[in-house]
Amino acid sequence: MKRSTLSVFPTLFAMAISSGFAHASEAEGEFHGYLRAGAGSSSAKGPQSCYDLGGNTMKYRLGNECDSYFEGGYTKELAKSENGVSFVGTLWLDAYKNGSDFGNAKPEIAKAYVEAKGLDFLNGGVAWIGKRYYFRPDIHMLDLQYINLNGTGGGFDKIPAGAGKASYAIFKDNDSTVFDATTGQVLSTNAAIRQNFTYEGLPVNTNGTVDAALSIISAQGENKHNGWQFSIFHKQDKVLGGTNTLGLQYGVGPGTGVGGPCCDRIGSSGSTALGSDVTRLRIFDDLVIQPTKQFSMEFVALMQRDKSDAQGSSTWSTLGVRPVYAFTQNFKLQAELGTSRVTQANGGDDLRLTKFTIAPTIAMGESYWSRPELRAFVTYGKWNKAAIAAVNASNNSGPVYGNNTSGTSVGIQLETWF
Repeated sequence: MKRSTLSVFPTLFAMAISSGFAHASEAEGEFHGYLRAGAGSSSAKGPQSCYDLGGNTMKYRLGNECDSYFEGGYTKELAKSENGVSFVGTLWLDAYKNGSDFGNAKPEIAKAYVEAKGLDFLNGGVAWIGKRYYFRPDIHMLDLQYINLNGTGGGFDKIPAGAGKASYAIFKDNDSTVFDATTGQVLSTNAAIRQNFTYEGLPVNTNGTVDAALSIISAQGENKHNGWQFSIFHKQDKVLGGTNTLGLQYGVGPGTGVGGPCCDRIGSSGSTALGSDVTRLRIFDDLVIQPTKQFSMEFVALMQRDKSDAQGSSTWSTLGVRPVYAFTQNFKLQAELGTSRVTQANGGDDLRLTKFTIAPTIAMGESYWSRPELRAFVTYGKWNKAAIAAVNASNNSGPVYGNNTSGTSVGIQLETWF
């Protein structure tokens, strides 16, 4: 008898309770996850409104997330060989709702894979097969996974190679076909085979390392296009108690991530209908500091240029800062200011949006990364006339601001990971 996804969902929680959550050893089983939820209203009445230019951009998220999201699951050692090789299984589910109430959000499988850890012929590296999250660091303030190699496939991970570690994985992306409803003939497919090569942790200076990732995408359908992307990141630790990440990325065709299944992410396969004239260049710097126990801050600067023969060139540039001050171990005051500009390929006026948030917060600790956080917030958005259509189109509550060029929202939000 087939077991539904919904019946698996509570089972994971039961396993989590019996395993002692994240404090258990991997052999006993571990439960980890992420949750955000909240509610709010806006000056336009009705649902909470969020401020975003949409398209190829990402929004500043503090006090500006109008959705509900959960992901969580269980990792357990399934077996162990006499030579010490450990076989570890992971199963995660997620649920998303574009609103304040999870309601009938449908849980789906986010991860389902098995790893073989400590293989001697890989010099201690890992082999794996299944569906998983894979190499997806992010700019937290923008919720931008600037590279995302998630997918279903298999590979070899973190094999010692020189001063760093090398990984290789192969994925099958967009694995579906389009049929003729009458004849049943296969008309087209967006499927692609994606190979990923990564090299992590190469020391280049004191407390500084370089990571690099290459994706090679081979289209499966007729009259479809191949693509690729290359990304390189410099990570500098111990910068005022934090870390600075400088990134340079370039993608071609489906290697841009454009038209992919989620969020136009560089790394996974975008639309294989895109030819080599479609390119994406991204440069960014993301700095998180904690110079004192009480004060922390994130700062981001980013420029992304999308170019094609058909659409011309459009550039998204953004600057943002989130300062946080902890008055006590469990009470913080956070603020976030972000401004974005998008140039239009048709030569029209630039789209501009600025968002500002104040958020008193009950927190687990003083660290920038301490969670859970229980927040109240007031958010103000201001945009120019050229951005009216974009803000209305990307607003989860619809075009509630009409021809206005500003709005205010208030609300509460929980964010935690465990």
